[in-house]
Amino acid sequence: MISEPLFYAATVPAILIFGISKGGFGGGLGVLAIPLMALVMSPIQAAAVLLPILCLMDLFGLWAYRGKWIATELRVLIPASLLGIAVGTLLFEYMSPAIIRLLLGTVALTFTLQYWFENYFRRDAERTAYPLAVGILAAGTAGFTSFIAHAGGPPLNMYMLRRGMDRSQFVATSVVFFAVVNYVKLVPYAWLGQLDSSNLYTALVLSPLAPIGIGAGVWLHNRVSDRFFFRFLYGLLFAVGVKLVYDGITGL
Repeated sequence: MISEPLFYAATVPAILIFGISKGGFGGGLGVLAIPLMALVMSPIQAAAVLLPILCLMDLFGLWAYRGKWIATELRVLIPASLLGIAVGTLLFEYMSPAIIRLLLGTVALTFTLQYWFENYFRRDAERTAYPLAVGILAAGTAGFTSFIAHAGGPPLNMYMLRRGMDRSQFVATSVVFFAVVNYVKLVPYAWLGQLDSSNLYTALVLSPLAPIGIGAGVWLHNRVSDRFFFRFLYGLLFAVGVKLVYDGITGL
């Protein structure tokens, strides 16, 4: 079991943020969890510790939003995500911690800048709906980034936010998508030796945070505006992204 205090100082808020984001806001800011944990440990181990906890979160999320998802979207998105997971599995052995930190930092900065551009420089009238076919690319990318660092929310959300769903449909569809993705990821993670006893025991100790995070997200779903939530956490994501890009470059 991991016992360093700095690990828990970064991991506890990371898991709660992931749960709140997944349970109430579509999961997009879950991308913050691994970059935050990667400040104090290997991002590869961070992803392995977090995966069983995410699988537990998914069960609570499926119950909270049961029956509200859009099945026609999922029939396209889920098969495409499996291809992204397969690509991530094949490329895993070529990814050092420095490369993953650089990748994580780049993803964090890219999605932060995209969020700011969409919300501050484009009018709502300019946001045309994406066709369903675009979902194949978005879901494939989400499968890959989710496999590498549980960071599939932003590419999926960029597509789904243009599909005209109401707030609950959006969150519910995201919950089902990532429930399937996370449980499928258990197979290659185990095959690659990432689910060892140390990581699993640490995940078990942290598992009570899963229902707390999901429950807080569901409670905040209709009480806190998306605008406030995302403004605060995207600012934090940007700062973490800058740090990870620096660490990745200097570690190469």
